[in-house]
Amino acid sequence: MTQSNNGFFNQYGGKYVAEVLRRPLDELEVEFKKAMADPEFVKELETIQRDYIGRETPLLYAETATKLLGGAQIYIKLEGLANTGAHKINNAIGQCLLAKRMGKKRIIAETGAGQHGVATAAACAKLGLDCTVYMGEVDVRRQQPNVSSMEMYGAKVHAVTSGSRTLKDAVNEAMRDWAANPDTTHYCLGSAVGPAPFPDMVREFQSVIGKEVKRQCAERNIKPEALIACCGGGSNSIGFFAPFIDDKEPRLIAVEAGGIGPGVGENANRMTGNVSREGILHGYKSRFLLDDDGQPLPTRSISAGLDYCGIGPQLASLGKSGRVEFTSALDKEALEAVKFFAKNEGVLFAMESAHAGAEAIKLAPKLEKDKAIIVNMSGRGDKDIFITCPVFRPEEWKQFLISELERLNDNKDIHEAAQMVPSM
Repeated sequence: MTQSNNGFFNQYGGKYVAEVLRRPLDELEVEFKKAMADPEFVKELETIQRDYIGRETPLLYAETATKLLGGAQIYIKLEGLANTGAHKINNAIGQCLLAKRMGKKRIIAETGAGQHGVATAAACAKLGLDCTVYMGEVDVRRQQPNVSSMEMYGAKVHAVTSGSRTLKDAVNEAMRDWAANPDTTHYCLGSAVGPAPFPDMVREFQSVIGKEVKRQCAERNIKPEALIACCGGGSNSIGFFAPFIDDKEPRLIAVEAGGIGPGVGENANRMTGNVSREGILHGYKSRFLLDDDGQPLPTRSISAGLDYCGIGPQLASLGKSGRVEFTSALDKEALEAVKFFAKNEGVLFAMESAHAGAEAIKLAPKLEKDKAIIVNMSGRGDKDIFITCPVFRPEEWKQFLISELERLNDNKDIHEAAQMVPSM
């Protein structure tokens, strides 16, 4: 079940949109299939993947982590080494290249953690396209480094202040924009969600991750027991899993955001939570966190990229069939995973990816030493300083912010700033 059947993965998927979006979606589906069958388009995409994105990304043996945990061998797919710092660039370049082929000059995107926004802005800069990014105001606050990067690439960033001011609200605004400007604009959707053909399209552009892993494992005679990826909407996980879906092995494990607990509004557990249900939102049918009236419930996660009330339709179907196993990690477990892999492997996981790292820490000791597990580090943690610094070094961070604010208010150069008081 790698490809959808008329936009559906069993009962999930579809194209539930207003009539104004039906035509651009149908056009996009036709042009996507034509492009992927065109050797020239595929060759151009592969060249950009190699020369601009920096593919292939390494598969790292986490030797120290493996020894400390005392179980299965741990390998890490370093997607964080891709240009712009995460897997999101794989899909952004693919969609923007397709949009340019279709004659679209303006790109819009939604973003939560900001990585898709950064990737889309960078892709547009590379390909000479206009870029507008919608981002929830809460996410703008906690992902300021990424907002700055988007603007450096020339994108216009719109802070969305409606609703919960997070990813689902950014999606709503992007969809409204596309509905108003379908002839000139392409909506570069960042995850394997939304109406068809987006789930197929995003999976296809992200499947480069899994294809590389399969080849790297064959070259090094690694037979993985399990592949582990974090899962919000699901672009990194479905791309990671894609070449293995139709095989019986390895185990495919998707880790949702457990947030701060099991209560309503405390997590983003669509497949493992107790209030998840089937519904239709943002143009597709899947599993969502919805109230009795079918309205989205609030979600919570320390990671902006997993803070979404829905999951991609293909992953929902694979979860229901049992091919993909779903679990979750709490905020505190993800933070501990960041520290563990940073200290012991010199690898700084993004908060999203750290959920997969947390599951690896739990699973590895339960397996024999001749087994192997592969964790998809879907992104680097540089972007998360506004989240991690207040946790790991609260006093130093507070002093830095106070000092910087005073310096800026006094219009002083950094060399003229007052000395910060060292922490005890």
